[in-house]
Amino acid sequence: MAGKNLRFYVALYMSKLARTALRVLKRNASYFPGKLAIKICPDFLGRINKPETIITVTGTNGKTTVCNMILDALEANGYDVLNNKAGSNINAGVASSLVAESTMSGKCRKKIAIFEIDERSSKLIYPYIKPTYAVCTNLFRDSIHRNANPEFIFNIINSSLPESSHMILNADDLISCNLGAANDKTYFAIDRLATDKEESVNLINDVRICPKCHKPLHYNYVRYHHIGNAKCEFCGYESPKADYLGKLDMDNQILNVVTPFGTEEYHMVSNSIFNTYNQLTAITVLRKLGLSYEAVKKSFADLNIVESRYSKETVNGIDVVTHMSKGQNPIACSCVFDYVKDEPGNKEIILILDDVFDRQGSSENMTWIFDCDFEFLNQPDITNIIISGVRCNDYKLRLLMAGVPEEKLMTTSDEVNSPELLKLDGTDAVYILHELYAANTAMKARDKAVAVIKERGAKNE
Repeated sequence: MAGKNLRFYVALYMSKLARTALRVLKRNASYFPGKLAIKICPDFLGRINKPETIITVTGTNGKTTVCNMILDALEANGYDVLNNKAGSNINAGVASSLVAESTMSGKCRKKIAIFEIDERSSKLIYPYIKPTYAVCTNLFRDSIHRNANPEFIFNIINSSLPESSHMILNADDLISCNLGAANDKTYFAIDRLATDKEESVNLINDVRICPKCHKPLHYNYVRYHHIGNAKCEFCGYESPKADYLGKLDMDNQILNVVTPFGTEEYHMVSNSIFNTYNQLTAITVLRKLGLSYEAVKKSFADLNIVESRYSKETVNGIDVVTHMSKGQNPIACSCVFDYVKDEPGNKEIILILDDVFDRQGSSENMTWIFDCDFEFLNQPDITNIIISGVRCNDYKLRLLMAGVPEEKLMTTSDEVNSPELLKLDGTDAVYILHELYAANTAMKARDKAVAVIKERGAKNE
């Protein structure tokens, strides 16, 4: 770690002053103080003291949920954890978190930290933050005009990682599992499921050829996209062996994990496969940190996914579900669509997929919808799809291309009042699938859906 110089102390004091002023004004102080500190002292992150143990979590999908799970479990077990949960996951956000928990001399008050790290910010953070454990949940296609191809993101992370960090990786992800060739690693995976397939049914699979010899890659089974288990018949490259192997009992909502310490049984926090991956990631990290099986199991017993990402309530016998489905992220949307199609009963769906920030500085790039499996929504038990937002006609066109009958499609630019278009004719569940930054809008739409169901129920009595 670089020493503290005059520039560092000026940056520290000014950022603390900015943080105090913002808090007095009841403004968010999770970004600007760190931005100011780095502006004054570009290597501020390298000079400020850090906790003894640092966990970083990056990846295309699931990093926020994994961080929240780990943080909740650690705090439930008495740990005082420094984190950037309240704000930004780029270098300024990490700096703001460190400023908030440092003394006037730059000494850190806490002994353990967990940081969510934006993939593209890795090159600005890892040269200064040397994590004890560096977690990567997965790497997929994301926002096309920001993250481009997953190999592009892989190279950014891989070229920035400190070799001293112990990596925790998804053995089922044939892209991210190859990170950190020189690093010590612990792998997690989910054992073969009855729903796994011989070949990918998704539009996109970014690992069709062997990453070593570049010949066609044989999959033992595919779960979704390039998630699965594979072995190259030409050079012998294969999926890594999992140190923590999840075996799912979906009927009883039990996650059995085969660990180096024996088989451990956990309550599943969700019946969706992607949230089960998130839980398994968190379990792996917590056990590597030294928490006992009993402590980790107790932490997950009553844990729920935060409401901004998933909520469910029942009104007049109809389930109203909100589920985050990241806009401009074809894989995340495809996974949610796949999950919803397999849920029982007749369903009406409300789509709120417009990216809030894209509206402010739009690239007008809608190519991601052609990488996304809207075909999953072409199901007999999905009786009505309400498409909302300024780009509703783009999504309608894509759904028509997916074979969804036009009489099932309704459009409106009014996202909050979109539930007024619900038919509620034999409907068992209403799913509101919303973009990451449209959580508040989705909650308002949920309240509107509840009101519509109650109102129509009262009229039919």
